[in-house]
Amino acid sequence: MSGLVNALVIVAVAGLVIARQFRASRIDTDRRWWLLPGILAVIALREPGLLDARHHTTAALVLGAELIVGLAMGAAWAWTTRIWVEPDGSVWSKSTKASAAVWGAGIGVRLGLFAIGALLGIHQDSSALLLALAATLLVRSGVLIWRAQSLSQAPVHATAYGDHVPRSTWKEHV
Repeated sequence: MSGLVNALVIVAVAGLVIARQFRASRIDTDRRWWLLPGILAVIALREPGLLDARHHTTAALVLGAELIVGLAMGAAWAWTTRIWVEPDGSVWSKSTKASAAVWGAGIGVRLGLFAIGALLGIHQDSSALLLALAATLLVRSGVLIWRAQSLSQAPVHATAYGDHVPRSTWKEHV
């Protein structure tokens, strides 16, 4: 795929994911949460221009930094997302203002990395950004699934009358 197509995929996926995260959504722990990040990673890794051939080591360092930022951003995004259990036992999530700050900081750091790469004369392809986006989504989804599973397996409380009531009123705060 061309750089323009990769850029459009990045913008479309990021826009869709960000927009969906700021409204309450049910977390389905049984679905294939790793599929979208996997597809994005395959698309990114198929491109031959992932590393600049003239500056191989420096380009690899910048790519590594990009991936570390992506992983950290995914983890921070997942931990700033509010999750809760509804009375029917389903687990829901919604990103917070802190999640928006994580996205803003992550974009700022990525722009800084791009500027450093440009100053070093490294040819930077959009596939590196696509790979970092895949890492962000993979870590975020994995942490959210892990958090959701720990909430959905919370013990039930017995009422004074002996009825078992699911732990639905408890909400995890960030």
